[in-house]
Amino acid sequence: MSQATKRKHVVQEVLGDFVKPTENQQIVKVTGSRGNNLHEAVTAQGVTFLVSMPPKFRKNLWIKRGDYVIVDPIEEGEKVKAEISFILYKDHIQYLQKQQLWPEGFTVEQAEDKTNKEREKEEETEEKDEDFSDSEDDESDLFVNTNRCNYQYIGSGEEDSEEEEDDHKDQRTENGS
Repeated sequence: MSQATKRKHVVQEVLGDFVKPTENQQIVKVTGSRGNNLHEAVTAQGVTFLVSMPPKFRKNLWIKRGDYVIVDPIEEGEKVKAEISFILYKDHIQYLQKQQLWPEGFTVEQAEDKTNKEREKEEETEEKDEDFSDSEDDESDLFVNTNRCNYQYIGSGEEDSEEEEDDHKDQRTENGS
């Protein structure tokens, strides 16, 4: 089987299947990457340990801090206590919540995250509303390209051009032309 075909099957399996954790499997949250296909994870009870990513997921799927995964425990492991068996995406999490298989420790955490995000969005919209009501011509928030020279234009243009013409006339009369 070619690498592309293998990748296609792995991605279809993860995105298409809705898996329920078995008795010995558990759902954990990834809190960080430790390198060499090891990730630090925390359970709903707050226990932190390392999990490994199996070869079938390597270079095919990526996980980041805050993602949820289903892990199989490794009995002989001292530092690495489990291996990732399934990566949970938003649809999978909603499915598990409907089946009431989602750990309560993560439910409280997600509710707090949602309320924090909602507050941030409300504050952003309030700030935008205030910005629009102050002045439409205020350009202080525009991006300034620091790689370009900034030229300062002084005056409105009409007065400057009249003064320049007067200077040119004075120079011509002095030169005798």
